[in-house]
Amino acid sequence: MSELQKIGEIKEIYQAADEVMLPAFIREYEGDMRSGVQALVKRARKDLDALTRERERMEKMSEFEYKYADFSCICGIDEAGRGPLAGPVVAGAVVLDPDTEILYLNDSKKLSAAKREELYDVIMSKARAAAVGIASPQRIDEINILQATYEAMREAVHKLGVSPDILLNDAVTIPGLDMKQVAIVKGDARSKSIAAASIIAKVTRDRIMLEYDKQYPEYGFAGHKGYGSAAHIAALQRYGATPIHRRSFIGHFI
Repeated sequence: MSELQKIGEIKEIYQAADEVMLPAFIREYEGDMRSGVQALVKRARKDLDALTRERERMEKMSEFEYKYADFSCICGIDEAGRGPLAGPVVAGAVVLDPDTEILYLNDSKKLSAAKREELYDVIMSKARAAAVGIASPQRIDEINILQATYEAMREAVHKLGVSPDILLNDAVTIPGLDMKQVAIVKGDARSKSIAAASIIAKVTRDRIMLEYDKQYPEYGFAGHKGYGSAAHIAALQRYGATPIHRRSFIGHFI
């Protein structure tokens, strides 16, 4: 009986309870009137309410996947790194099966780094297919950032291992691909497929920049990921450009 259990023990049971176990936890302990136990029951109810709200949010983020459900292979596309002064631009492509549930997908910029890393692993384990394409700083300088982004997106699609018959893109139409494309403004916050692609692209690029930070520690790439922060610009002016800087982006800084 719960009255014989210490509150610390009940807390451990609550902390170990997953979504399936929470209703049983509430039923077991809602009659225990100790304030500490009632607080845990209240938290369990809030957890269940939060999960319900999250599922409702994800249902809204499935709007375009439902709209184009007649297509057999829907692929979300997004990129990370169009704006930085250094490092590559990375595109993500993700195909989710219709019945695959992944909670908390969102525009990668709205998620913490820890949450992105957590979701990256979930996406890679649950997605029907996922891939990235990368365009180097040198390629960006050669053909410009927009064309390099398109190139990275095409590479991601070609590396999937499946053949999408429709692409849901974050506000762009990618030239050179012959399947149907739907450009969705703010798509990474409106489509779960695009949000998943956004996370894959962002995590991949951030990991690349962390490696570059080891090569060029004086630039602080681990912190700003190549974006034009004051610290980055100051380091650029002090030390000059590295091989990973985009020459076409930094002309007025050095």
